[in-house]
Amino acid sequence: MSGFVAPPSRPGLMLAAKFAYRELRGGLKGFYIFIACISLGVAAISGVNSLSRALTEGISEEGQAILGGDVAFSLIHREATPDENAYLQTLGTVSQVATLRAMARPQATEEQALVELKAVDGAYPLYGEVTTESGQPLQNALAEHDGIWGAAADLSLLARLGLDVGDSVDIGNSTVRITDILTKEPDKLAGGVEFGPRLMISDQAIPETGLVQPGSLVRWHYRIRLDNPTDAQLNAAIEDSKNAQPSAGWRIQSRANAAPGLQRSINRFAQFLTLVGLTALVVGGVGVANAIRAFLETKREVIASFKCLGATGGFVFQIYLLQMLALAGIGIGIGLVLGALVPFAAGAALSTVLPVKLVTSIYPTELGLGLIYGVLTALAFALWPLGRAHDVPPTALFRDLVAAGTKLPRRRYISATVLTVILLGGIAIFMAADKSLATVYISASAAAFLLLGFVARGIMGAARRMPQVKSTELRLAIANIHRPGALTPSVVLSLGLGLSLLVALALIDGNLRRELTTTMADDAPSFFFVDIQSHERDAFRSLLDEETTNAQIRSVPMLRGRITSLRGIPADEYDTSRGSGWILRGDRGITYEATIPDNASLVQGEWWPEDYTGKPLVSFEEEAVRELGLSIGDELTINVLGRELTAEIANTRNIEWESLGINFVMIFSPNTFTGAPHAHLMTLGWENEVPVSEELGLLRTVSNAFPTVTTVRVKDAISQVNELVAQLAWAIRGASSVTLIASVLVLAGALAAGHRSRIYDAVILKTLGATRGRLIAAYALEYAILGLATAVFALFAGGLAAWYVSTQIMGGDFVFMPATALSAALIALLLTVGFGLFGTWKVLGEKPAPVLRNL
Repeated sequence: MSGFVAPPSRPGLMLAAKFAYRELRGGLKGFYIFIACISLGVAAISGVNSLSRALTEGISEEGQAILGGDVAFSLIHREATPDENAYLQTLGTVSQVATLRAMARPQATEEQALVELKAVDGAYPLYGEVTTESGQPLQNALAEHDGIWGAAADLSLLARLGLDVGDSVDIGNSTVRITDILTKEPDKLAGGVEFGPRLMISDQAIPETGLVQPGSLVRWHYRIRLDNPTDAQLNAAIEDSKNAQPSAGWRIQSRANAAPGLQRSINRFAQFLTLVGLTALVVGGVGVANAIRAFLETKREVIASFKCLGATGGFVFQIYLLQMLALAGIGIGIGLVLGALVPFAAGAALSTVLPVKLVTSIYPTELGLGLIYGVLTALAFALWPLGRAHDVPPTALFRDLVAAGTKLPRRRYISATVLTVILLGGIAIFMAADKSLATVYISASAAAFLLLGFVARGIMGAARRMPQVKSTELRLAIANIHRPGALTPSVVLSLGLGLSLLVALALIDGNLRRELTTTMADDAPSFFFVDIQSHERDAFRSLLDEETTNAQIRSVPMLRGRITSLRGIPADEYDTSRGSGWILRGDRGITYEATIPDNASLVQGEWWPEDYTGKPLVSFEEEAVRELGLSIGDELTINVLGRELTAEIANTRNIEWESLGINFVMIFSPNTFTGAPHAHLMTLGWENEVPVSEELGLLRTVSNAFPTVTTVRVKDAISQVNELVAQLAWAIRGASSVTLIASVLVLAGALAAGHRSRIYDAVILKTLGATRGRLIAAYALEYAILGLATAVFALFAGGLAAWYVSTQIMGGDFVFMPATALSAALIALLLTVGFGLFGTWKVLGEKPAPVLRNL
């Protein structure tokens, strides 16, 4: 009798799991797109974060070599005093390095080049190894022979000036002989942005150049190798130095933050690509929803049977939710494996390109983040279609599509979907380094996703209300757009986000490069002349007046200083969450003026009188004041030449940064720096375009007459920055193509999901006399209309995003670019028409008889 024992009245989760397992034994047919969508997004997120971690670990592991020591103390304008030097000697082994920019002038030709000059002592490098092409020790290459000091140079300098090893170049007032080519410089990353190739000389040769004068832009680095370099001793040394030399004004770095600029760039790039990967997951979520709807359509008889035999809607939901989670688990597993392999693949393929050696490993935390995103995305897009199947009666299941109705799922499923989406966005924002940027990105993506849904409904509504057209093919295409089960929502949702992202990136890139190559290049001066000593200024200005006509020349005093406190709060403790934190990192260029500059305008406060002699005052850039939470009357302390000066904010002003003219965040009242040694900065620009030969001729004349003055040709700098921007833009667009790949997968899945109904349509129409050519034309028109509609949305949404980034974040101008519009439209048309016709061709090849027998 035990065989007749009634089953429990409420089947449990274990029974649902058994049914789910039995159905999954039939294979994964129909779910390959589902798995691919999840895999792609998870691989992108876990891979990007694993690669970022590998780079970060590489910087940390090579921190000593990158920094050049366990701890480094940097000064601008001046060397350490005897007392400061004596203190540094107590910490450990000291290596002194000076870095500055100078002009290299070959003796055999009239060519010249801006170089990054580096003067090193005998202890350099404390960590790592400098290698040369010949393999000789560095000190041998830099030694003095026959009264001429040796120098090691980057190969690019020799190529630019047409030199060979053994040739001599003039640097300032001295001559050095290039004795070798640098092939490896362990602390190169610590130097930041470089505008010229490296030229390395001995510190004993630097006095002969005449480049080191009071106020010259020379950075003195004192690298320390600790006797017992534990983290505790490192932190103790840093804290002790702050107390022992409180007014030194030096910037202190440790091996833990050897390349902070690079680290920030890596974090920002990783954050952006993580958000892009999340976008790819969201786009892929549309494919998940499509796959579930298509799957439930094929299972409507099975679901009806379950319900007729007494299964509850909740039990049916459990069965298919478990199946979806199992399939998502397969996709997530594949994505995690691919993501874990990214650092290893990057380390092997990009070893000669990456700035540091990757520490390749499996990073569980980064992979766990991909796992969380994958699970939440699968749930967010699975709960809604599964929930709608809960309350559909068996009779409706037998005669209609599961997802074809308009009834909303129960409140519990709606709430669960909303909660999952909020949790997904909340985690993305919480994990981001720049939470404000992440919030804007997530909000914009969510708004675009919702808007795409309304756009799809609008397209269907417009197609439904269109008047009758004469063309049979066009009439059929319009009917296909708005009929029940149409592909319109899937096509618009799948392509809309991916294309919008690519349009936005292309427009931002185009506007940034246009700003660099046209607007800035037109408004910017032709030359910057740096390190003009006070006793040379008048003679230098006279030379420029003699050699040029119709040129605009501007001269200002030039110093550099580091803000040590704002409103009595130490700079390293000040809240910079709203922006402008870069002002407090390192030293900033500063000047003094009796009158307000021509290229600035006051926003708040008043300018000081020309003969002002009271308390030191400072004019601050308006945006920085707003973001740092400052106001008129607040005080700041700045360290200049080893002295700390306190000044009161007297006014704020707007600055035309895009002009690339002489601009400073801080301009002080002249009495602030009375008696302080400093150099001068001059700019020169012509009112009209002049030949390149005239610019180069002036460059040669100035360099020969004033060899210690550093000349920066602005067009060369803009060209270098533009090249860097172009490379970065290609890298970002290449990474963002992951979203477009996800869109293509979803589009293919949507077309596959509609394959069954398309077969019925095609067979019926062919039976009624439609030719293959007419059907192909009708389907092509349908896909073309959907592609164009999606492209129009992508142009609108992407253009709006690009405008916001270009004008509100970057502070530049925005111009819409038609070429980008045409490219987006072409991509949308190729994808929709191409994939659509490929699937249609297979549909049209089906034999009518088997289909008609099953109608």
